Amino acid sequence: MRLDYSMSGSSAEIRRRLGHPVIDIDGHMAEHFPTLAPYLEREGLSLDHPSLRRMLPPDGGTDRSWHEQTPEERAATRTPRGPWWSSPARQTIDLATALFPELLYGRLDELGLDFAVIYPSLGLVFLHTADDHYRRGTCRALNRANAETFAPLSDRLAPVAVIPMHTPDEAVAELDYAVTTLGFKAVLCAGYVQRPFAALAGRDAEVSRYAFWLDQFGIDSAYDYDPVWARAGDLGVSVAFHSGFIGMTPYRSISSYVFNHLSMLAEGQQSLAKSLFLGGVTRRFPTLNFAFLEGGVAWAAALYSDLIGHWEKRNLGALRDHLDPRLIDRDLLAELTRRYAPEATGSIGGLLSRPAEPPASLDEWAACGIEQAEDIRSLFVDRFFFGCEADDPLTSMAFNTAVLPLGARLLAMMGSDIAHWDVPDMSAVLHEAWEMVERGWIDEAAFREFTFTNPVRFYTGTNPSFFDGTVVAAAVDAHLAGRAGRGGGARTARPEPGRGR
Repeated sequence: MRLDYSMSGSSAEIRRRLGHPVIDIDGHMAEHFPTLAPYLEREGLSLDHPSLRRMLPPDGGTDRSWHEQTPEERAATRTPRGPWWSSPARQTIDLATALFPELLYGRLDELGLDFAVIYPSLGLVFLHTADDHYRRGTCRALNRANAETFAPLSDRLAPVAVIPMHTPDEAVAELDYAVTTLGFKAVLCAGYVQRPFAALAGRDAEVSRYAFWLDQFGIDSAYDYDPVWARAGDLGVSVAFHSGFIGMTPYRSISSYVFNHLSMLAEGQQSLAKSLFLGGVTRRFPTLNFAFLEGGVAWAAALYSDLIGHWEKRNLGALRDHLDPRLIDRDLLAELTRRYAPEATGSIGGLLSRPAEPPASLDEWAACGIEQAEDIRSLFVDRFFFGCEADDPLTSMAFNTAVLPLGARLLAMMGSDIAHWDVPDMSAVLHEAWEMVERGWIDEAAFREFTFTNPVRFYTGTNPSFFDGTVVAAAVDAHLAGRAGRGGGARTARPEPGRGR
């Protein structure tokens, strides 16, 4: 993030000139381990257990096992270089802010933020530990710790509950506990599960560390995850994903974290969005919102455009009209073969001997029920939201209706990513976002969508009362009332008791 300030002034000054609140949908904390440790122990977790020690990086988030290995061992295992020096240092006040929610609460006006949804750091790792007991235990402990820590701060800060996803049962159980018992109103689900290949069952267990496939809960999943989406809808929580992909091929450089980090989040989120969309999740759950965080929106613009392009060429009608091998004029092809490849007369290779496709597998759009390009727009554009960091210039693509098919506007939302290395100065975040307006890449109306109305739409779409009792409640109510007056829907329901603080 660049730290120069132009004539626009500081983030706080920019916020004072805006006619709307600023909602940060992806701030972070760097867990203060002495505060978290007692909660882990109450879950019966030993702090010395290998499953937990492997999660807890030393200074700056560097992977412990990487440091313990020799260069030769790293090469043999392709152990990826993880993040290092990944927390604020020169801005020591920012380091403390990342550790202590009460300090963040006190600095929000300085940062130009009215309200922030707060994500974990260690919690992102907890979601993916292989040991069932430690995965579920660490997630439960973190959720209990954050529920208590953030309770006095709920008018301006909302922590997310971490939801492990190895099975639908464990996800539903933690959703129920986090929302109905602990009072969370925002959740973070794991973005994938590493699963061993069934063909390798019975082999050395070590093989599964290297040979696995990624289950992303939609197309070809090992489980039916519809009960998870249904329960999220019942509880009134929108679903967010924020999983890293370092360690997946090709993100396994043994020497460069930068190599591993570039495009990693975007490509992981794109794969997840494809799985949910083509698996028909947004068709079956037409009112549930999904957010893909920290990968920006450029990948989503490309995916949305590619989906429409692929559907136009590979929908069932197009396949039968243009690509069915039975359409080949065999006499014409034989004649042209004699003319241009006489040495091959009598043989046309495999063009005419391709196996027949099972009729039931021809329509790869059946699960999501696509009958026209406009269906893709409604099932993708209206249901998917995208967390974008403040200094990403490609966020402007979300609002480029002249380029995006069918004049779409993608639902980009500002996520500050404070507490991590790419925000060396927390007070510069809103200023960095505002530069898109200064440079003419978006207008002020789009900036309002980015920092206020899209976040409101994401959270209130599943829980109309999400912002009740917060400092932005009046502005949210006014916005929703205006939408209702324009035929955009109204707050017609409130969540039942227990649906969030």
